[in-house]
Amino acid sequence: MRRLIFVGNFANMRYNALFRTIFAATVALGGSPAAFADGVSASVADTVMSLDEISITAIKQGSDLRHRPVSAVVIDRREAEQKHLFSAKSASEIAPNIHIPDYGSRITSTIYVRGLGSRIDQPAVGLNVDNVPILNKNNFDFDLADVSRIEMINGPQSSLFGRNTMGGVINLYTLSPLSYQGTRLMAEYGSGNSLKVSAGHYAKVKPYLGISASAQYYSTDGFFTNEFNSENCDWERQGGARLKVQYHPGGEWMLENVAALSVVRQGGYPYRSIDSGSISYNDTCFYRRTAISDGLTVRFNRGNLSISGVTSLQYSDDNMTLDQDFLPLDYFTLTQANREFSITEDIIARGSVGENYRWLGGLFGFFRHSHMDAPVTFNDYGIANLIEDKRNNANPNYPIVWDSRQFLLGSEFTMPNYGLALYHQSEYSLGDWTFTLGLRGDWEHCGLRSHSFSNTGYSIMHILADGKSELFRHDDINIDDRSNLSKSFFQLLPKFSVSYAISSLGKSNIYASVAKGYKAGGYNTQMFSDVLQQRIMGMMGIGMNYDVDQIVGYKPEKAWTYEVGAHLESRDARISSDISLFYINCTDQQLTVFPDGTTTGRIMTNAGKSRSMGAEVSIRADITNRFGLSASYGFTDAKFVEYNNGKLDMKDKTLPYAPKNTIYGEVYYSIPVSGTDYLQRISLNVNAKAVGDIYWDEANLNKQGIYGLLGAQVRLEGRHYSLDIWGKNLTDSSYSTFYFVSIGHGFLQQGRPRQIGATLRCYF
Repeated sequence: MRRLIFVGNFANMRYNALFRTIFAATVALGGSPAAFADGVSASVADTVMSLDEISITAIKQGSDLRHRPVSAVVIDRREAEQKHLFSAKSASEIAPNIHIPDYGSRITSTIYVRGLGSRIDQPAVGLNVDNVPILNKNNFDFDLADVSRIEMINGPQSSLFGRNTMGGVINLYTLSPLSYQGTRLMAEYGSGNSLKVSAGHYAKVKPYLGISASAQYYSTDGFFTNEFNSENCDWERQGGARLKVQYHPGGEWMLENVAALSVVRQGGYPYRSIDSGSISYNDTCFYRRTAISDGLTVRFNRGNLSISGVTSLQYSDDNMTLDQDFLPLDYFTLTQANREFSITEDIIARGSVGENYRWLGGLFGFFRHSHMDAPVTFNDYGIANLIEDKRNNANPNYPIVWDSRQFLLGSEFTMPNYGLALYHQSEYSLGDWTFTLGLRGDWEHCGLRSHSFSNTGYSIMHILADGKSELFRHDDINIDDRSNLSKSFFQLLPKFSVSYAISSLGKSNIYASVAKGYKAGGYNTQMFSDVLQQRIMGMMGIGMNYDVDQIVGYKPEKAWTYEVGAHLESRDARISSDISLFYINCTDQQLTVFPDGTTTGRIMTNAGKSRSMGAEVSIRADITNRFGLSASYGFTDAKFVEYNNGKLDMKDKTLPYAPKNTIYGEVYYSIPVSGTDYLQRISLNVNAKAVGDIYWDEANLNKQGIYGLLGAQVRLEGRHYSLDIWGKNLTDSSYSTFYFVSIGHGFLQQGRPRQIGATLRCYF
């Protein structure tokens, strides 16, 4: 579809009030060029001059990222629908060097970009929905029924977005009721008895007031069976609703409010034992989440000055319960139930002086309050093998016998977290050159009030000379520990870039940038059960002594990124490509590891230094009006520079979990059909992606080699509908998405097998 981009000051344009309202709403509030052409034949759609979909909330980096000195992938609504991309996880499949593995459950929403990433706690990539930041990484994995635009930006965006954006930012925007009116229905059915339905209505109540309501539901029986009970373990029921109100009376004010609800209920965790080759565990595993959010954006424009305020309230209540050993044995179980409330406020001002100088400044603040219950329950087999046997092997003449065959290691946490940031960015144009300088001061405070407790006991027996035993002593264990920890961090986050516009080639430009980013520090709540376990064993003379502050706390991760790149476009705009080269120096890198031995917790540790370098290339070619292709390739070589875990020197080892190669390609062909409204176009699409190698541990002893997945789709389009017949992983390739070791046993999760389905969309 041809696109026409309008830039400049619209205040002096002479057009009537109604046209001004519609035009400004389209430009500023997320207007969709395809929204007006849903169900319209290609011959009609190709005659429409359209605007890129943007939103009232696209107020920091601008609407056309191909003009910016960044590596980015932008997906509009039509492309998202054609490729079934309605979440950050699904969209990452087509972006170079972005990897969001599908494993565990929706709490495990880990994002890796250019070698940077983390399995727990702070993310390396920020996520914004209609410019509202999602602070809790547990809430990153969700579906949207009304996505209008997806932006995936690689490289540090910390000068504008602050904490936890050192790897990049993903922006999701939802459909505007001021740019699209009507009813949208969708129904999808596929392998695994997977059903997805959604409905949305978009109404312009008045020329300046739009309201939309949408909802979606998804269910699946899953693809993997727990052989212990012959039940599917990765079943899921997920739904959500969204209410959006936009008020744009014209002139100086614009308002937008989005309220959303998301509910997740799932089994998850189809972890296969490497020893037995099967998924088999005896205790219940599930994940449940309810999340509510409301975001209000207010924007004021006068002349060359624009002031915006983005306010959000977010609440989430989730519960992850695991058979922590993932074996058909009664070791122990873990629950992590978290209730969190947060408030964010972002005030942004931007303006210009003359034609050459543009500036942006802002003040951002947030407050999070979390309360977590994280009990670990030891069962019979765990008591016998992890406690009694270890103690009795050390002192066989005085063995112990636990009072009961189950006891609790209780942990409760209250975690207040708040921060404040001040930022500024200046941009100066000199002919075809543009220079940008940004700086952010980011201060953050995190606290942890913990309560650890356990009430149990054991008997010490004395082995007599004749082999019989008698009671020697009984010891009670009554632990009730409380602690109050806190940390504060401050970071200065500069960024500098320069770009040169190649005016003879449309939007083409070349650029170079250098920027600093960071991930916040914090506390390892999951280590408290291990601290408590070791204290109990220490009472018996066999435990380790932990410095709680050192083992539980971890420092911020910091990185400097150096990047050069180009956005290139042919004169007729049929061929476009993006190229970038990067080098990253990272210090105090945060890594998630399982402590040695038969422990119950995971720990975030700072692993010294690492460096990452690589490239990203993408190309799109509309060879004819019917035939085209697109491809992307990302390469990352990420290695430790300094990291010694006390046993091994990991220098020059590849960083775990981040893939070395990400590849995506597709070929598409469309056939117009004339003479009927019922069938106007047939489209064919064949796509393939490849990922790997992925190392699963810091020592690089285990890895997933590069694997490829083949997909295809046939689409039938009429005036008021589209029908997709699709297939994923058509060759039924076997591959792993996750690997870990727990209490000395290795586990992996396999990727989903072949999937076939159909998607029907209707527009009224």
